[in-house]
Amino acid sequence: MVHRHEWSEEPPGLEASPGGWVRAQIEPVLAGLPGQPLLIGKSLGSFAAGLAVERSLPAVWLTPVLTAPEVAAALGRATAPFLLVGGTADKVWDGGLARRLSPYVVEVPAADHGMYVPGPLTDSIAVLARIVVAVEEFLDEVGWP
Repeated sequence: MVHRHEWSEEPPGLEASPGGWVRAQIEPVLAGLPGQPLLIGKSLGSFAAGLAVERSLPAVWLTPVLTAPEVAAALGRATAPFLLVGGTADKVWDGGLARRLSPYVVEVPAADHGMYVPGPLTDSIAVLARIVVAVEEFLDEVGWP
């Protein structure tokens, strides 16, 4: 079962330390889900890493905000496996930190925060295909149902 969540209001910017806002958005969602869900978050959603840690939930973080100390600290405390996906042209990505935090990392050279790479659009589509395969392999490896 997939439960897609969209922000219920306009999110604050990264400069506003949005961790509390993200928590308030995601806690009720998690409370209503059965079993042990897998969290998949993009960018701002990575501020839910603390919730994943508290509940020992596996996660996939797409373009996580690794430059935010609270995100990096939460990921550093994680006991459940998580996949980090980012690009070297993304200002909030830190590849070295990502590799220290998790053995599951996909780093795309020259990809920006949207995971677009320079060149023809087909190159960016190939990046998305690579990410889908990486998520599938991650889920197989960690044994998530």
